[in-house]
Amino acid sequence: QVQLVESGGGLVQAGESLRLSCAAAGSIVSPDYKGWYRQVPGKQREFVATITDTGIPTYLESVKGRFTISRDNARNTLDLQMNSLKPEDTAVYYCNFRRTIYPGYNYWGQGTQVTVSS
Repeated sequence: QVQLVESGGGLVQAGESLRLSCAAAGSIVSPDYKGWYRQVPGKQREFVATITDTGIPTYLESVKGRFTISRDNARNTLDLQMNSLKPEDTAVYYCNFRRTIYPGYNYWGQGTQVTVSS
């Protein structure tokens, strides 16, 4: 079982920035998609941003222009640069590595808390 290890969460004020990172601990066949999701208590986990193995990003509408997803395929790492943070961005952020073809898998990190105060 591969572990995804996240880092970079914390407490910031509105308008500030944070950078989240995620790395796979252990050998892994390259995923098709890497992504970031977030969840607040009482709500479903929601998509924030994904990036394909060819580098095509997709963003949640509310984070476009503020968040940037990037990856290093050789090191199997994933980052999320979050600028101009808002209180509504407060959540636990999870990284996800997914492979849709054989050998398929769907790995999640343990989550990292991001808190944005107003």
